[in-house]
Amino acid sequence: MKVILSRRSDGNLSVYVPKKDLEEIVVNNTNGPDGTVLTLANGWELAFSSLADDIQLPQTLEAKKL
Repeated sequence: MKVILSRRSDGNLSVYVPKKDLEEIVVNNTNGPDGTVLTLANGWELAFSSLADDIQLPQTLEAKKL
């Protein structure tokens, strides 16, 4: 699914899912076998296969819901 990853004014990462009209804060960031896994405040886990540490934000990325 396509998501928009951005940084909020308070410095936290947030993910916006346009098809669900959902915006949540990232509460955990781990590296796993699926790539980088971001855990959202609502409990969703999204895997990003190619997420660099120095990524330019905001950016639209492809994510896989785990």
